[in-house]
Amino acid sequence: MSGTLYIVATPIGNLGDLTPRAARTFEEVDFIAAEDTRVTLKLLNHLGIKKPLVSYYEHNLKERGEYILNRIAAGENCALCSDAGMPAVSDPGEVIVRDAHARGIPVCPVPAASAAVTALCVSGQVTGRFVFEGFLPTNRRQKKDRLAQLQNEPRTMIFYEAPHKLPTTLRDFLDTFGPDRSMTVCRELTKLHEEIRVTTVGEAEAWYRENPPRGEFVLVLAGAPERPAEEMSLEDAVAMARQYMEEGMSATAAAKAAAAKSPFSKSEIYKHCIQ
Repeated sequence: MSGTLYIVATPIGNLGDLTPRAARTFEEVDFIAAEDTRVTLKLLNHLGIKKPLVSYYEHNLKERGEYILNRIAAGENCALCSDAGMPAVSDPGEVIVRDAHARGIPVCPVPAASAAVTALCVSGQVTGRFVFEGFLPTNRRQKKDRLAQLQNEPRTMIFYEAPHKLPTTLRDFLDTFGPDRSMTVCRELTKLHEEIRVTTVGEAEAWYRENPPRGEFVLVLAGAPERPAEEMSLEDAVAMARQYMEEGMSATAAAKAAAAKSPFSKSEIYKHCIQ
């Protein structure tokens, strides 16, 4: 009989945020699959737990993922964790989770802190609708293309960024979104030097140009303001309808919703959506 794959959230900084259920899960499973065994070992030592560890990361995922799933399929229980926060989100563990489902292995979440949602809830930005972009591509061309796609995104956007890449990313934000777009910079969330700065893209770019960034960052960027209907082009209306379709609307419903916010007819928008 197959064991279970537990997806266990770990603290994003403050060890006091570890839930009792997460600690109990680590204690009860047969082994732990960790993004970085050195980081997880420190957590286990803090808890006074000794447990076999298996590393998984992007470059060994195919081999280790198969090994982990074979052990679970043979009856062992495994807790999968990342270095911080919810595993399998902007994390190679997503492949293990997908393959576990494909093999009929039970997958059980043990949730807690997530840096993205933690930053969002204290950002002061609109929280009702948001998109999680995680880390932007490292390739310059791909990064610029991704940002161009997001230029008119109306929902709040959440990004992760490393300190050594932050100045370049803020310059790219400045080029794409302009200096006045509202943004909240969250640094070292839940840690000793936690900082939450509600600012603008231009102010943030200028600040970190003069003050070298330290720590891990979550950037919460306001969505693009809705343009008045008379200023919208047909291309804008079609893009809006396609966005609605990506969110689950039918083409007909999406075209109708976009037509209500633009000077174009439902049929005109629909025709371009299905091309």
